[in-house]
Amino acid sequence: MTDFDAIVIGTGQSGPALARRLIGAGQRVAIIERGRFGGTCVNTGCTPTKTLVASAYAIHTARRGADYGFSTGEIKVDMKRIKARKDGVAGASNRGVERSLKNLKNCTVYEGHAHFTGPHEVAVGSEALRAEKIFINVGGRASIPPIPGLDQVKYLTNSSMMEVDFLPRHLVVLGGSYIGLEFGQMYRRFGSQVTIVELGSRLIPREDEDVSQAVAGFLAKEGIEVQLNAKCLGLTKRGDDTVMALDCEGGKREVIGSHLLIATGRRPNTDDLGLDRAGIKMDQRGYIEVDEQLRTSVPGVWALGDCNGRGAFTHTSWNDFEIVAANLLDGGDRKVSDRIIAYALYTDPPLGRAGMTEAEVRKSGKPALVAKIAMEDVSRAYEKGETEGFMKVLVDAGTKQILGASFLGTSGDEAIHCVLDTMYAKAPYTVLQRAMHIHPTVSEFIPTMLEDLAPLS
Repeated sequence: MTDFDAIVIGTGQSGPALARRLIGAGQRVAIIERGRFGGTCVNTGCTPTKTLVASAYAIHTARRGADYGFSTGEIKVDMKRIKARKDGVAGASNRGVERSLKNLKNCTVYEGHAHFTGPHEVAVGSEALRAEKIFINVGGRASIPPIPGLDQVKYLTNSSMMEVDFLPRHLVVLGGSYIGLEFGQMYRRFGSQVTIVELGSRLIPREDEDVSQAVAGFLAKEGIEVQLNAKCLGLTKRGDDTVMALDCEGGKREVIGSHLLIATGRRPNTDDLGLDRAGIKMDQRGYIEVDEQLRTSVPGVWALGDCNGRGAFTHTSWNDFEIVAANLLDGGDRKVSDRIIAYALYTDPPLGRAGMTEAEVRKSGKPALVAKIAMEDVSRAYEKGETEGFMKVLVDAGTKQILGASFLGTSGDEAIHCVLDTMYAKAPYTVLQRAMHIHPTVSEFIPTMLEDLAPLS
């Protein structure tokens, strides 16, 4: 048994940063990684996918050359070079995380699968480790639904898509939310025929209906087929193709594709950690139960990142690290409930989101005001020739504080931070309304639209 002051299981966004803070406080730390250093974001999530999105955007812009006054001739897409560029960007991040940890003084790196043998004891291969403080940062993976026939066909996930270096003839995407929409649009721009299949009545059902409709609209303009209300799925092979049946009764609606991407959500990597032997509680979906300071049911054990069910983003994982580090090392009293929900969907144009949706505001019964402006009325968007989408802000009519916002449009993923920072400051919307923003930008229209707030009817 080797004793440490702290053990960190997983090298995703929060794990390495926390290890560095603990070591800086004079503690001896063991950090364990069974796969690729850097976790989902670096290897199969944010970094590689946004690199692919950038390639798809460049290809799409080149095809629109005539709109901007130039011609390029035939656009030839080289998927091997696109993948190589992605691998280069993601690989640098992966190697950087591994190198920094292995060169970190008072940090011992173990490569292998970790599992609990007791509340404060962990085994890695033949090694037995013990620490009074253990931090679980094991991330998540694609959730595969129980579809009849799925075991008879080949399919891709967001992880295996990272190995694709060819152009699928017809990519069928099961799941009309964030992962599915990003991959669907990028592969359409690479040149694949794309069909997106969604079980619900509209795309990205957690967003407002106007957002769903606008996204469906610009995807349709690019030639992406969307099949909604796919209530009864079944999969079979037909030659080299995969056939997805969408209805059980009342017709034979089906989609035939060369490749299938399953993008129906994520699940935590907690099923093989031996959490029961440590007495660490999980919910019915396998997420580790934590309190407001990310402490598990076992004293001295914390869970950070995707495995705790308190956020599914790189930035929420990083915020988890900040909460734990502040409370343990800085005498802080930070809580998960202090943060405001915020995220982005990286279609083109992107969606930036903060706080409550319009549907949530209506459900809350709060007297509210709303302001909305079409991106075609934003001069910066018009000048760029990227006018799809809109910006919408919701305000509490009583307190005048901003309740939430949806920015679907060019630079929406950046401009949303004007609203988010105002919300964190708990300032009335009038502070943002009276701010002088730079022209010409997308953000400059936020004060302008706030002048037109009207009751949410």
